[in-house]
Amino acid sequence: MLDTVSEWLWWDRLWLPGNVSWADLEDRDGRVYAKPSDLYATLPCALAVLVIRYLFERHIATPMADILGIRDRLRLTAEYNPLLETYFLSQARAPSQTDFRALSKKTSWSERRLQVWFRRRRNQERSGLRKRFREASWRCMFYLCASIGGVIALYDKPWLYNLREVWAGFPKQSLLPSQYWYYFLEMGFYLSLVFSLTFDVKRKDFKEQVIHHVATLTLLAFSWSSNYIRIGTLIMATHDSADVLLEGAKMCNYAKWKRTANAVFVVFNLIFILSRLIILPFWLIHCTWVYPLELFPPFFGYYFFNTMLLLLQTLHLYWAVLILYMLYKLIFIKLDGDDRSDPEEEEDSDVTELDQEHKHRNGSGARDRASGH
Repeated sequence: MLDTVSEWLWWDRLWLPGNVSWADLEDRDGRVYAKPSDLYATLPCALAVLVIRYLFERHIATPMADILGIRDRLRLTAEYNPLLETYFLSQARAPSQTDFRALSKKTSWSERRLQVWFRRRRNQERSGLRKRFREASWRCMFYLCASIGGVIALYDKPWLYNLREVWAGFPKQSLLPSQYWYYFLEMGFYLSLVFSLTFDVKRKDFKEQVIHHVATLTLLAFSWSSNYIRIGTLIMATHDSADVLLEGAKMCNYAKWKRTANAVFVVFNLIFILSRLIILPFWLIHCTWVYPLELFPPFFGYYFFNTMLLLLQTLHLYWAVLILYMLYKLIFIKLDGDDRSDPEEEEDSDVTELDQEHKHRNGSGARDRASGH
């Protein structure tokens, strides 16, 4: 049964043009080709990236945060209440007014006290400023290294300057060492992001980020297996160029370098629009959609690869709306932080008074009991 599934999954006609088989992509005559079995190396690469990230955040990003004076805000902890904790985790993080009334009857707490409890409990779930800074620092460093790696892998390649060269001799294109390391650097990083989803900073576009990571890994794995490596390196380089600036702008914002953060964010907008909304769809997707048909009839792998690229482009359009809205706020209103992150809710004067009143009642009650009343 498994042999039958494997045979069907790796059927030549699914992933390769009609006149090519997997046997044609075996190493011979000094030519080395990418192989699907190489992808097993992605897992140790991802684990190595996680170890490097841990060391970087602990020994570089944390001291950097100390030097820049980045501190977490002091948060008041929500007092433990089993009933409210269960409700928070299983039903709603932000109850409606009707829910507050029902909870007030169950707990004998005032609605105001319940609102304070839920506000503090939500703040406990949010990542601190230092964690956000460490994460942004790590990603900025990775994207910078990946961008440099992309330049090294591509600067002297003819397909960087003439996209028709992407398909010259396809799929019998020998694998270069620079392409090997560039691919596994990127695949290891994105797989590490999947592993770290549970403890990374949660943002409003969490689901979109998951879709993006899965689509990216699928594209990289397919392009590696089917020798779409030339176009794959171009797509990776196009993506990394803007991400460096985004993470750099976050770092400056967390350090309260507002003018620098705003300037970097404006440049990021320009690079994002140029790379993701112009170069990717009108150059690279055009290259994968039109040029192959001049050489061979369409096959399943052709449709699969382009469908995944269109999925990525849809996500880029979604993020472009968010980014342009943030730019609008920066220019015409005021932008403070990342709109994708949940802002920390402030403690107001009523909350402070409520705390003091609660402590006063608890203290009075204890004194009354101690005096026998």
